[in-house]
Amino acid sequence: MGSNGNLSEFTIVKYARKIRATPKEIVYNPRLLFSAALYACAGIPITWDQGSSSVVASLPGFQKHFGIDSGADAHKISNLVSLVYIGCGVGAGLSFFVNDRIGRLWSLRLYMLVWIAGQMLATFAPNLRTLYAARIVSGLGIGPLTVTGTNSIVEIAPTEIRGLLATWFSVAMLLSLWVSVFCVYGVYQAIASSRLQYQVVWFGPCVFILGCIMASFFISESPRWLFLVNQREKAIETLVSLRGLPVDHPRVSAELREIEEDIRELNEENAVPGIRGIIRETFCVSSNLRRLMQALISFALAQLSGANSISSYFVPILTLIGANNSTTHSLFLSGMYSIAKFFFTLMASFFFVDALGRRRSAFIGITIQIITDLYIGIFIKYRQQGPVSTSASQGAIAAIFFHGFGYAVGISGLLILPYIFSGELWPNRIRSFGSAFSQMFHWLFFYGVNAGMPSLLGSTDHWGAFILFASFNCLALAYVFFMVPEMAGLGMEEMDDLFRGPWFKAYKRPRKGNVLTGEEAGDKVELVNRKDSCFQ
Repeated sequence: MGSNGNLSEFTIVKYARKIRATPKEIVYNPRLLFSAALYACAGIPITWDQGSSSVVASLPGFQKHFGIDSGADAHKISNLVSLVYIGCGVGAGLSFFVNDRIGRLWSLRLYMLVWIAGQMLATFAPNLRTLYAARIVSGLGIGPLTVTGTNSIVEIAPTEIRGLLATWFSVAMLLSLWVSVFCVYGVYQAIASSRLQYQVVWFGPCVFILGCIMASFFISESPRWLFLVNQREKAIETLVSLRGLPVDHPRVSAELREIEEDIRELNEENAVPGIRGIIRETFCVSSNLRRLMQALISFALAQLSGANSISSYFVPILTLIGANNSTTHSLFLSGMYSIAKFFFTLMASFFFVDALGRRRSAFIGITIQIITDLYIGIFIKYRQQGPVSTSASQGAIAAIFFHGFGYAVGISGLLILPYIFSGELWPNRIRSFGSAFSQMFHWLFFYGVNAGMPSLLGSTDHWGAFILFASFNCLALAYVFFMVPEMAGLGMEEMDDLFRGPWFKAYKRPRKGNVLTGEEAGDKVELVNRKDSCFQ
């Protein structure tokens, strides 16, 4: 009896009970699942680019046409790889002026078309300058897609499986990375030296994305955006379709009431209209400023953990740990690493983000990254001093793969959680601006960290870089404990209290439905009633 009682208190068991108690029409709704899957396809362009751009310069057909030697023209190769991230940052920032004007669906179609235009320009580029311009155009499509993709998913998803559906964005990213790596390898093996080699790599995904644009005419717009633009009847019809229940069902009527009340209260409290009002609301309301800080720090820690740097410089890192550095072996390990991250992300989406919660997932991911960063750093240092055992070398390769697991589930590695945070933590009125601003920061910071990785490795004797990554992960562990509230199971309109009150008590902020002591209840009432806008 006692063991059964203890088992019933496990988070994953509670989550299973919650899913069973949720009407099946909500969880197993074909229109909801198809819409979320298609919005998740917005993550495909960025990782296709990451997986292919760093190695496409090794193709003989590319080198011959553009006059680049992948071994001798490091600066040109760096420009080829990195210019896209400048476009990503600019595009993400500019997406704010589009997303709320034309809606989530038309934004998705527009950005996909911009990316296709950049890919086509690169495919038929006559010279290197045109190719550089094409890379920036592609980035102008990729950056906004990372904004609208996650935003759209969290806006249509029911509370019970919001984290699960949001991680589909990352699943699509990793699947794209996996396919792109093997696409380059297949082209290298099967197509003779010609322009067709790199053209297949850049043109191929355009066909799929064009199919996504056509399929988007069969999915649902965000009901929250429809409420924001005063299309109430259509918003109600859309939400009913996404939930699979009649409008008078208690579950649907409660969600409709919460959305409308939230938007009305936000409009009443922040009467300044237009862009000026949204910017003021973001930076001058303390709870919203904390949200912005949460998103920016999360994205920064994602890069400083070293996770993306390991992915971007996977082959050079294999050389550092003494792995077989032949082209075939390196491509094979690169492909297996991308496959591993894909399955790790699937595991995270089903068993971590909603089932264990954001905070527990973060602790697990960060801890794994600390251990693996330390092992890799110490191994490289000892390998530089003399011979090491074969088992130790194999352990270092395994550590890279375990690092990928931490990357998939942890807030510091942040493959999943920053994208969820940047979509779900914002109030309805400023979600588009907050997500656009944080993603702009993310891509520009990404550009800076990845551009500086070679210098970091050289200045720290290679091994010191991984010790530095472990240090940042330790900082992230403390940050998550004190600053990151648990948002799993909360409705989109129920999160405001999580970002009120002292920042160092965020980890124990009361959640809706919890039994509060008299003192806690008094604190909550005081916080909710407090006017915290700088315009009061």
